[in-house]
Amino acid sequence: MKWLSAFTIALMLAGPIAVGEEEHHHDHPAPEKLGAVTFPTSCDAAVKPAFDRAIALLHSFAYAASERAFQDVSARDPGCAMAHWGMAMTHYHQLWDPPSGDALREGAAQIAMAGPGGSARERGFIDALAVYYRDAEQVPPGTRAQRYALAMAEVARSNPDDAEAQIFYALALIATAPPTDKTHANQKRAADILEPIYRRQPQHPGLAHYLIHAYDSAELAPRGLEAARAYSKIAPSAPHALHMPSHIFTRLGLWDESIASNEAARTAAHAQGDFGEELHAMDYLTYAYLQVGRHDDAARTVAAIGSMDGLRASEFKMGYAATAMPARLAVESRDWEGAARLQPLPGSPPQVAAIVYWARALGRSRAQVPSAPDADIDKLQACLNDLRAKANAYWITQVDAMLQEAQAWRMVARGEAATAVISLRWAADEEDAVEKLPVTPGPIVPAREQLGELLLSVGQPDQALREFRASLALAPGRHGALVGASAAEQMLAHSAPQ
Repeated sequence: MKWLSAFTIALMLAGPIAVGEEEHHHDHPAPEKLGAVTFPTSCDAAVKPAFDRAIALLHSFAYAASERAFQDVSARDPGCAMAHWGMAMTHYHQLWDPPSGDALREGAAQIAMAGPGGSARERGFIDALAVYYRDAEQVPPGTRAQRYALAMAEVARSNPDDAEAQIFYALALIATAPPTDKTHANQKRAADILEPIYRRQPQHPGLAHYLIHAYDSAELAPRGLEAARAYSKIAPSAPHALHMPSHIFTRLGLWDESIASNEAARTAAHAQGDFGEELHAMDYLTYAYLQVGRHDDAARTVAAIGSMDGLRASEFKMGYAATAMPARLAVESRDWEGAARLQPLPGSPPQVAAIVYWARALGRSRAQVPSAPDADIDKLQACLNDLRAKANAYWITQVDAMLQEAQAWRMVARGEAATAVISLRWAADEEDAVEKLPVTPGPIVPAREQLGELLLSVGQPDQALREFRASLALAPGRHGALVGASAAEQMLAHSAPQ
């Protein structure tokens, strides 16, 4: 195991944005800055500024604030049908988890309250969203999302000169892009729609925002840098606008920029009481800190979870980040005892609880004195079975890869390294075949990076180097893969004939 020891030693050794225009000595707050949006409606002219502000908030995924703004519009103009459409839109988080329970019922109620009012163009928006909320108890969310995208395609076709129709259609394309489509066809179509409008409306928050999402892949990330560096300046009053650039920075391994982005987003989200956005920024921040060896900063960020009120694991955005962060810290720091002690948050959905069981299994298998990870692997299998029963295709793939990884490291602990390589290679191929969701900066540790580490530990530096390089092609700048590739190169140099 001398190669693993060398790798471990090498790994351990290598180890805020302005949001206002006022000077710090002024007593009054900086003016709100959400970008420039114009959404024509047949509502009373007096509510137009308020309606445009609500749309700007919606485009920056400030859903709670946007809902309050639409409620204000409706109170001031009870006949404004589009205010009810807006409230219904705030419950449809297209790039997050689909609405359920009270959120689903409220969204359906609001779109029904829009009634037959409004212009023909407005009816297009309302009817398209009604398609999503219709038959919600019988039709799966993914199917309804596809139906909404088709309906928005017709709205965009019928209103070719309407920027908002095109923008909302582009968002629907991004939201319904198959994670298994490595050609990124939907994302490229969306970008082709958004880019010309962005050149005409460079201060529109939704354009920069959705371009970042369209380009959030290893293939397209370089094309997203312009929008990434612009969005936080367009809408600095929205915490999500401060965070979103880090999606591109993470894809390109620009860790210092990612850290600055998420430190600002975390501060703004905390000030606004947006716990979900605060945790989301903290997860990306933890990930970036670990890549530059700032383990103490990562540990402080993770420790802050314990003092946060209002944390609800059942809300996916919160639960995922609050669970992934301590797992990232333990596993990337090689704190195997800490990993083995992790506990899932009460009420965690299976795809979130699976992260804990995966980390615990690795902690037990990879400890200096390994212990049996069987119970955690069984729980991982139970999470996978639950997801299969719900036909949750994306998370079935992700949790199955985690299961293969956990089983592989159990094999290593049992002295079955050759079989473990097969299992990890399977997991790596499975993981690489799908794009990540925006909820995460990436897997806790990519399966292919783990494969490279295992190959290095069994004295196969040539194969390990190939895997590390393949992992870095998808996740540039990852600390573990860089250190692993360097260690493999050194081993190969030492073994070369003199």
